[in-house]
Amino acid sequence: MKADALRGQIDALILASVEDEPLHGYAISERIARTSEGELEMATGTLYPALRRLEKAKLLRSEWSTVGGRKRRTYRLTAAGRRSLSAERESWQRLSAVVEAVLRPAKG
Repeated sequence: MKADALRGQIDALILASVEDEPLHGYAISERIARTSEGELEMATGTLYPALRRLEKAKLLRSEWSTVGGRKRRTYRLTAAGRRSLSAERESWQRLSAVVEAVLRPAKG
């Protein structure tokens, strides 16, 4: 599935990916791919601008760390990011229920 299909959900996917632990950019991309069983792929041209935007909005905080002997910028949720993720989840549940209702075959 391409990023175009995810438009409007990219922030929520990124925030959910770092909910439990700080991750660097490539690990975020890998987590999204793994948890979606390979259905969602996030290109670096989509991921890194989104990470910068989320950090500027104070939903993520980054710091440099050493991962596998390499220096990488890792991202973690802020308190505002946790609140935003919660709101995104509620919004997604409402949207998916509405879309499901519309797509459901008509009875009789």
